[in-house]
Amino acid sequence: MSAIPASADRPAAPAVGVLAVVLKGYPRLSETFIAQEILALERRGFALRLISLRQPTDRKLHPVHDEIRAPVGYLPEYLYQEPLRVLRSWWRARQQPGYARARQAFLRDLMRDLTPNRVRRFGQACVLAAELPAEVTRLYAHFLHTPASVARYTALLTGLPWSVSAHAKDIWTIPDWEKREKLAEAEWLVTCTAVGADHLRSHAPGPGRVTLLYHGLDLDRFAAAAAKQSARDGSGPHPVRLLSVGRAVEKKGYDLLLAALSALPAGLHWQLTHIGGGPLRPALEREAAALGLDGRIAWRGAQAQADVLEQYRSADLFVLASRIAKDGDRDGLPNVLMEAQSQGLACLATRVAAIPELIDDGVTGALVPPEDPAALAAGLTRLIVDPAERQRLGQAGQQRIRADFDMKGGIDTLVRLLSRADGVDSLPGRAAE
Repeated sequence: MSAIPASADRPAAPAVGVLAVVLKGYPRLSETFIAQEILALERRGFALRLISLRQPTDRKLHPVHDEIRAPVGYLPEYLYQEPLRVLRSWWRARQQPGYARARQAFLRDLMRDLTPNRVRRFGQACVLAAELPAEVTRLYAHFLHTPASVARYTALLTGLPWSVSAHAKDIWTIPDWEKREKLAEAEWLVTCTAVGADHLRSHAPGPGRVTLLYHGLDLDRFAAAAAKQSARDGSGPHPVRLLSVGRAVEKKGYDLLLAALSALPAGLHWQLTHIGGGPLRPALEREAAALGLDGRIAWRGAQAQADVLEQYRSADLFVLASRIAKDGDRDGLPNVLMEAQSQGLACLATRVAAIPELIDDGVTGALVPPEDPAALAAGLTRLIVDPAERQRLGQAGQQRIRADFDMKGGIDTLVRLLSRADGVDSLPGRAAE
């Protein structure tokens, strides 16, 4: 396993030197929004070092990953796998001026979270602190749970400032004490939904600590497609093409979607394409077969971005049945909805998490209640048989994306945050309380 890489030749960063970006895993097909941000920061002149807590598992990459120049370093995924590296780093970390404070914070956390994961994060922080190149002047973590823990402990060890970008699961599945303490110590936090920002502000030590920053889309990469002219209405012989993109996990609600599809009128002609991996996919395939749907569903697995884009452009209706999982996990604002809308594809989704921040029901898409297969089936039926309504919603959704969800505005805000030494007070744009 390689140590954290040294500096490479690249433009000097605005005001902050080299920025170490702490990630749970890199690269990941399901985290395009992070990759597009990394590339945008490089293009704005930031020198970056990517630090991943896990080795990559995806066999494919998106084009954006090939364009990123920043070197990547991998921390020991499990401490027992690299004992000499961990021991050597721990010994060097003990010489850091902040070791006593970092150890105290870790032990306090461990008393409230007595898990191997907590020990692993402190060990990874010791490795990062020991191997971090001297030119790194700031830490920036994606996700408020484990990556922020590693960044926080590393910051305590080294005295470096740190900040964090929070998303979805990480907001809703960590305890309140951990949110409060991380918000108290981080210079600032950005998050990608208004519902998430409101929740985190209720745990922040004061105003100005939390900034709403929508990821948006790289609209150069998702150029507008030609207006859809499909006349398919489910009456045959050509079935209406349904599409869903998402990992097969509980919060995506694919069991609810299967139940809704099984309740559609028998004479309605449709086909569903599902794109995405995930641990529940084998069980979902078995459930689809038990419901008599297996011949009407194509399970495509994880796909590269170019293939996903082609599916957006050939589909008639995008559907996502998101829900709040039993452990509190939920979507933020799913990028796949923005991607689908950018291509003029009508979207039917559930009224949960931040999805209503993107879709105005009946105006830029269609929403139904979560956990309600009957309502989802009714929404599917209505849009399958009405190609004109699909076209209207698809065009309105595309216009909204291009007007309000261009990623450039969010990157402007992030650059200002990363370039300031005194936090987020009085920032213009989306940094409003």
